[in-house]
Amino acid sequence: MNWISNYVRPKIRALVKKPEVPDNLWEKCPECGQMIFHRELENAGRVCPHCTYHMRIDAKTRLAMLFDDGAYERAPLPEIVSDPLKFRDRKRYSERLRESAAKIGEKDAIIVATGTMGGHATVIAAFNFAFMGGSMGIAVGEGLLAAARLAVEQEAPLIVIPSSGGARMQEGILSLMQMPRSVIAVDMVKEAGLPYIVLLTDPTTGGVSASFAMLGDIAIAEPGAVIGFAGARVIEETIRETLPEGFQRAEYLLEHGMVDMVVHRNELRDTLVRIISLLRDTGPRDEIPAIAEIEIEELHDKPHSGHHAEPVDGADAE
Repeated sequence: MNWISNYVRPKIRALVKKPEVPDNLWEKCPECGQMIFHRELENAGRVCPHCTYHMRIDAKTRLAMLFDDGAYERAPLPEIVSDPLKFRDRKRYSERLRESAAKIGEKDAIIVATGTMGGHATVIAAFNFAFMGGSMGIAVGEGLLAAARLAVEQEAPLIVIPSSGGARMQEGILSLMQMPRSVIAVDMVKEAGLPYIVLLTDPTTGGVSASFAMLGDIAIAEPGAVIGFAGARVIEETIRETLPEGFQRAEYLLEHGMVDMVVHRNELRDTLVRIISLLRDTGPRDEIPAIAEIEIEELHDKPHSGHHAEPVDGADAE
């Protein structure tokens, strides 16, 4: 009996046992609930093939999707004091920073990169929502200023891709100070006559939407992205009214003139390349005066068919 239970039964179980399937092969769409094979989802740019729900993607993936051939160089960001207020709630702020850094392999919530889009030199500042909700602290403010300086130096358009819950509460007033600093960064780019384009992704809220995120020369949004300042529940409780359906969604903002266009993720790169080309390709300027001169010469040489009055001076006219 021991021989059967110790040797025979385990071998039989091993033969009939089903192989273990990794848990990360399938992902459930949070919108429609459909299960999607991970390779199919990645090939679709993390857009649900059943309901076109746009799932969040990290900054590195987004940069690789936008730059030519997925090639770009990361710009070094200034070193900052990581925990200026020595803040602590349930955890020390420094500990939260270490956990987020270990989770996604980044020092903070922003990546600044330079490369080409459609052959045009371009600077992109992209947010990582996975790093403390993409919140804006001193590091993000410094990153935006660095991106603006780099764009001016390279005479390149600046594209900012926010994905943030707003200012970082653990840095207190120092995080709120990044709002005017980010506006200064935007002004640097605009004063240099360079395009400033904002790609609003899910979510773009709080102090981020109240500063640089809504100042773009062109504002593009991904479908279904939540864009606003305060949360919908907070607004309803404050004004004691029911908000319209789809309030703070990209499509609602497009209808009310807050964004210029809502673009599917798979069409974003082509759309941005086309916009940059329109803004940066000035065309063959020397041909335009040449054409105008030819038309003027033809008008001078062509005889007038109507009555032609001889010019008279003031005395003759009297």
